[in-house]
Amino acid sequence: MFYKDERLALFIDGSNLYAAAKALGFDIDYKLLRKEFMRRGKLLRAFYYTALLENDEYSPIRPLVDWLNYNGFTMVTKPAKEYTDSMGRRKIKGNMDIELAVDAMGLAPHVDHIVIFSGDGDFRPLVESIQRQGVRVSVVSTIRSHPPMISDDLRRQADNFIELEELKDVLGRPQREFPEKPEEVPSEH
Repeated sequence: MFYKDERLALFIDGSNLYAAAKALGFDIDYKLLRKEFMRRGKLLRAFYYTALLENDEYSPIRPLVDWLNYNGFTMVTKPAKEYTDSMGRRKIKGNMDIELAVDAMGLAPHVDHIVIFSGDGDFRPLVESIQRQGVRVSVVSTIRSHPPMISDDLRRQADNFIELEELKDVLGRPQREFPEKPEEVPSEH
């Protein structure tokens, strides 16, 4: 439930929202997302959190980060850490939970309603703390993926759970398909 005169802030866990939307078979149109929540209340801030690989010449997320930065989102990024696991596989770690929590706690006294786009159960104590300050908290994620992308504890703690799939028609666009490898183009010899 949203009220038109509510001061809103959005906190988007980029990798978590991306994974949830992908599991549901669509991509997020961030322009439409921002417009939807501006319609629901007085949107003060929209934060987007993601880790970036800095040593890659081209990061597929870089165009999105740049676009969001120029279109009303506050970008919070940090370098991702690359490591090799015990099986010798290359892994990337870039958790942004602490940054999101610190920002949400700092902004809570200035808003009426916080919307967290994540299903990560680690955010349950954050939600509880924000609620103790008199701020309502909605969580956007999905229970319709297999397995569900939202922790049961987080869903129970939130004042409002918004099923991401129900927003598909409002802020989604079809997933872009990328071929596994470039198709051969016949030469004209």
